[in-house]
Amino acid sequence: MTDPLRIVIVGGGVAGLILATRLGRSHGRSGRASVTLVDRSLSHVWKPMLHTFAAGTARPDRQQVNFLAQAKASGFSFLAADLDGIDRDARVAVVRPLGRREPDRGPLPPLRVGYDRLVLALGSRANDFGTPGVSDHCVAIDDLASAQTIHARLRDHALAALHHEDELGLAIVGGGATGVELAAELKRAANLLAAYGSPSLPHRFRLALIESGPRLLAAFPDRIAQAASETLRDLGVDVRTGAMVTGADADGFILKDGSRIEARIKVWAAGVRAPDVLARLEGLERSRIGQLVVDEGLRITRDLAILALGDCAGLVDRRTGKTVPATAQAATQQAHHLARHVEAWCSDGPVPAFRYRDRGAIVSLADYNGWGTLGRYTFGGGRLKGLFARLGHALLYRQHQLSLLGPVRGPLTWFVDSLDHLVSPPVRLD
Repeated sequence: MTDPLRIVIVGGGVAGLILATRLGRSHGRSGRASVTLVDRSLSHVWKPMLHTFAAGTARPDRQQVNFLAQAKASGFSFLAADLDGIDRDARVAVVRPLGRREPDRGPLPPLRVGYDRLVLALGSRANDFGTPGVSDHCVAIDDLASAQTIHARLRDHALAALHHEDELGLAIVGGGATGVELAAELKRAANLLAAYGSPSLPHRFRLALIESGPRLLAAFPDRIAQAASETLRDLGVDVRTGAMVTGADADGFILKDGSRIEARIKVWAAGVRAPDVLARLEGLERSRIGQLVVDEGLRITRDLAILALGDCAGLVDRRTGKTVPATAQAATQQAHHLARHVEAWCSDGPVPAFRYRDRGAIVSLADYNGWGTLGRYTFGGGRLKGLFARLGHALLYRQHQLSLLGPVRGPLTWFVDSLDHLVSPPVRLD
């Protein structure tokens, strides 16, 4: 009797967790494969929701998928660890396990996890382009920990402002969907907090959104970018386009024209780059922003035993000549593609080519407005606006939950969420 195939997936974001869940159900439970998910966190959150956790308008403890519980329910194993390197000759992933020993015993030793197929789904990070002061004074909104940091700083400054009638200054660099949605959500949070003891807080909350390009939302049509700018300005957001940040310090940002934007809380939501660990993996081909270059079957170009998907994979669509975008939509499609063709990429034969299907994009400005463009693969194309766009944005998250939790736990989770909204404050007060 042959040993089960060892499939190790590193990264529990959208792509990694969907793939681990599907492979666990199809191959892990039956013993045809040993599926292991490795992540440095203990739970998964949907990255497009991070701005709501940062603003405090959603509670992450209600929206997390615990990796250990998901592994038990779906037939895979979970290892809480950080990738440190890969021994490609021995087919071993070297990881640093989480947890601490007593101080006199030192850190936990690294583990060597053998694999027959290794899937890297490490996501991406904000790119500060080496701008002076950013790494020391700004918070990127990359993961749950960074979103929690932003919320903690916002809470502390808001409490001080409640007692002393001070102004609260916050600035966001990056006018893409993340920056725009975060700005709107922060304004909503300030308006909600006003009902808990400081009616003047919304007027003392100074919020700036800084974009180096000529307009916000470069990936959307001009009319949507213009409408989003008008909505944010109506909310009192200081929208700066064509503004290049050249530095950051404890009190704000310095712009290329010599002016400053004062802000005690500084969020960097501009640019995308691959995680630093990928640069330490020797002998692999990388893209300009550090992604692992993959073929159309999502195998990396120099080792058939390793695949990459999601934001850390650099895949050029031969039909268009463009790189597949680093979005949750693309990551989801890639995970389902690999799950469908697991037998192909677990052998040394050809893997069917992945074809990205642009199903459109939606940007939701809290409860204020929203816009969406439907790709030709979604009802032949079209547009969404207002309530329908916001509902569409929420539906995407519910679809993600359903794919992970299944037809029973998924709807039950939605029901519990609805009850929680009825009994809990609309904004975090802790």
